[in-house]
Amino acid sequence: MLFWIITALLTLAVLATLARAMLRGSVGDRPPAAYDLDVYRDQLREVDRDLTRGVVSEADAGRIRTEVSRRILAADAALQKHEQSAGTSGGLVSLGVTLAVIIVGSYAVYTQLGAPGYGDLALASRIEAAEILREERPSQETAEASLDEPSAPPNVDPDYVVLVERLRQAVVTRPDDVQGHELLSRAEGRLGNYAAAHTAKAQVLALKGDKATATDFSEYADLLILAAGGYVSPEAEGVLERTLSMNPADGPARYYFGLMMSQTGRPDTALRVWDQLLREGPADAPWIAPVSSQIEEMAFRAGVNYAMPAIGTGRGPSADQIEAAQGLSPAERMEMIQGMVTGLSDRLATEGGPVEDWAQLISALGVLGQMNQANAILINAREVFGDDPRAADILSRTADRVGLE
Repeated sequence: MLFWIITALLTLAVLATLARAMLRGSVGDRPPAAYDLDVYRDQLREVDRDLTRGVVSEADAGRIRTEVSRRILAADAALQKHEQSAGTSGGLVSLGVTLAVIIVGSYAVYTQLGAPGYGDLALASRIEAAEILREERPSQETAEASLDEPSAPPNVDPDYVVLVERLRQAVVTRPDDVQGHELLSRAEGRLGNYAAAHTAKAQVLALKGDKATATDFSEYADLLILAAGGYVSPEAEGVLERTLSMNPADGPARYYFGLMMSQTGRPDTALRVWDQLLREGPADAPWIAPVSSQIEEMAFRAGVNYAMPAIGTGRGPSADQIEAAQGLSPAERMEMIQGMVTGLSDRLATEGGPVEDWAQLISALGVLGQMNQANAILINAREVFGDDPRAADILSRTADRVGLE
């Protein structure tokens, strides 16, 4: 209620100031009749001066005064008519329309961008709410049940549909045929039957066992998310975690992880993940297009003044580092990442490096939650690159993305 009271008082103050200015008129905005009055008054004074100097006679001065006075009366009547018209009809109508637009427009904008009924939420409260949302979100089964039955793609070849039906019957008779289930999963996906596709893919994973690759799990997560209409369920999240534990650089899994964070109230985390994907590239990677189309909206939701980076200019983990991260537990991977950050920090302190490396180090420290260290590195980087405008821009955008001052 206090918010609405303060808002109402501020709105009334602005409207009163605006109304006073519109009804009074702006300085210098005078009608022609006002200028005519000034001229005629000057003429009367000029007649008196000419009479005093003897330039005109008393009779001529009287006739001139009579004519000028007549013109003064006409000009004054025109001026009063203009003021009444501007002040009562056009002026009031214009004022009414302006005030209505301000009031209605302000309310409409607030209902779209604001949060009526909500108080200010501290960062800790928002993070806590996001965690609750993440834990209580619907399951894969619930999400799929809420969608309409999938329809076949337009202009599908009837012969292809017949072949897929034969494949379905074949895998029933050969349940241990890995290749058959793999082909069925892809075929169902092409027909838009994503639920059937991820069911077949799950069978592939079960048959492969320990030989299943990160790509297998990444494809399985993709089918789960497509079957749920783009929603990342808790089941899909578990598959994404399995994928990233095997290959931390898997692009589709990282994209979907960012999507999941955006769906559960953490656009800031999604922005960091997607920004790194853009920087690492490559430009023709299949996840670049969806990230590019959504990242600016994600930055807006995160409250970050974001500028699109050049795709493929960042530095991702090396092949040796990716291979070393496979099979590690989450705690061990975090320890490994910390070691990579320490190594990069030491190299920059002793050998220096391009501004992209400094930005990567600041971003990594932000992800690890070491904000004081990230801020110290930011200050040091600004000292190193001095007045270089390009470096200053990269560092400023990195600071905004991480959340530094």
